[in-house]
Amino acid sequence: MKNELFLNELCRIAQKAGDAILSYYGQALDVERKADRSPVTQADMAAHRIITQALEALCPDIPVISEEHTEHILPRGATKFFLVDPLDGTKSFIRGDGEFTVNIGLIDEDVPTHGVIYVPCGQQMYAGAQGHGAWREWEGGARESIATRATPPEGLSAMVSFAHKDPQTDGFLARFPIAVRDSASSSLKFCRVAEGVADIYPRFGPTMEWDTAAGHAIVLAAGGRMEQPDGAAFHYAKPQFRNGAFVVYGE
Repeated sequence: MKNELFLNELCRIAQKAGDAILSYYGQALDVERKADRSPVTQADMAAHRIITQALEALCPDIPVISEEHTEHILPRGATKFFLVDPLDGTKSFIRGDGEFTVNIGLIDEDVPTHGVIYVPCGQQMYAGAQGHGAWREWEGGARESIATRATPPEGLSAMVSFAHKDPQTDGFLARFPIAVRDSASSSLKFCRVAEGVADIYPRFGPTMEWDTAAGHAIVLAAGGRMEQPDGAAFHYAKPQFRNGAFVVYGE
């Protein structure tokens, strides 16, 4: 399947999962707690089932690692696999503030080659594929190509997590001419860099690979990069799929 058609299919799957999530939005929810005490709802599980079944039908030979799997095990020797967060921002979903997303990323030989981030509230789609650029589509309108921007003369715009403020982030950003600090849900921080609204996004707090794969792919397709704070390459298929610190850069 050609890259563009494949990416379109991933977008269709993400939107279908997003529609299922919205059917629970604003309703009474049964909120359970996982082993790490993070919340999970019926909406998380409904989106998980839709995405994993669709990906397994589309690409039966590519393993799927979803946040909501009971076990996260990659078959021995697998170098190509999906990383899925069916509902990124469950706390936001429960609060009803609208900043939650559906994330689907494809890793191939340690590179995020395809990524889709869908925002059900507002029907905002961000997508990118290696060698094919990145684009956004809002409320079913025309697709618009997006790209990272050159450094503004007035200084950089930094994406930070107000929910996870830490001295490491402040110390790292002190090395740069930061003019503006802004925040968004985790996945959307990647999108802000990819679409040229922000220039840098450091994260020193804990994340998982399914939190970053889709956004990483979109940033790469838009001309940016993501690496460890010391400049080393950022890898996937790490033990327990747990991320260390990373920094996302625009152009």
